[in-house]
Amino acid sequence: MGITALGKRRALAAAMVFAFVATAASATAYAADNWPDHAITLVVPFPTGGTTDVLARALGDQLSRTLGQPVIVENRPGAGATIGADYVAKSKPEGYVLLMGAVHHTIATSVYKSLNYDFQKDLAAIAPIAMVPNVLTINPTYTPAKTVAELVALAKKTPNGLSYGSNGFGTAQHLIGTQFQAQTGAPLLHVPYKGSGPLTTDLMGGQVAMSFDTMTTVLPQIKAGKLRALAVTTGTRSKALPDVPTLAEAGLPGFDIGTWFGVFAPAATPKPVLDKLSTDISRITASADFRQKLDAAGAEPMSATPAEFAQRIDAETKKFAKLVKENDLKVE
Repeated sequence: MGITALGKRRALAAAMVFAFVATAASATAYAADNWPDHAITLVVPFPTGGTTDVLARALGDQLSRTLGQPVIVENRPGAGATIGADYVAKSKPEGYVLLMGAVHHTIATSVYKSLNYDFQKDLAAIAPIAMVPNVLTINPTYTPAKTVAELVALAKKTPNGLSYGSNGFGTAQHLIGTQFQAQTGAPLLHVPYKGSGPLTTDLMGGQVAMSFDTMTTVLPQIKAGKLRALAVTTGTRSKALPDVPTLAEAGLPGFDIGTWFGVFAPAATPKPVLDKLSTDISRITASADFRQKLDAAGAEPMSATPAEFAQRIDAETKKFAKLVKENDLKVE
């Protein structure tokens, strides 16, 4: 009788576990099938006015029409874009909190000694949006140089060197500046900002001598003649500035660093939701209307499956880890 009673209790416990798992799976499937049924938050880990913010708002506008729910852009800047990423990584994995991420996250992984999240494990790559070249830009009123060679010479004869602004420690601009300094021997002072908006304001005002910011942010001022572009940091010239040489052409062989942007979600988000987001975002970025907006911003469209996007992130994380180590960019 004792063995029979024990067996019954075990059978009942097993049935209860099965029922719980089945109910949870059913609830998840229901949630995915009915997603989205309310507003979605797209987190931008930088202040308003920068490239990440511009692209997020352009995508959010079209994605809201596609999904039939509002897509609200929320800026959570700070610590080289890691504050916003950490917030999304720890959000409920239901598809209602997303991250407009960028190449900065693959660099910050190695730069910051301790992060409260693992970018590759805690966030799921959904779809890339665009690749934006970075541009070595100066304000000619305060920094009289017309070529990269003239800028390097000016830095070498300036007491304490020239200052350059970035979007924060561990961002692409920071890494580009450090690499530029290493290859040219030009003494540079790194001045970190929370984002492109405040950085561009200070560049325009002469508070910093130069920047390696993204094309989207500085292109209007370059076209207006208020800023001067000396080189782009990617391996090929930009269609938006075809007469501006690459840094490789300007005497820095092998220099090829750009800034990509893409959408991410908490890793445990249901696969049907991730798949729908990937499909819808890919359709938007392939549309003529969206590509016109990218062209106007000096950005180039990107497309990849989630698996391809994740592979790129893995490869770049390893590549930048090597550069970070070589240039000793660790931040406590």
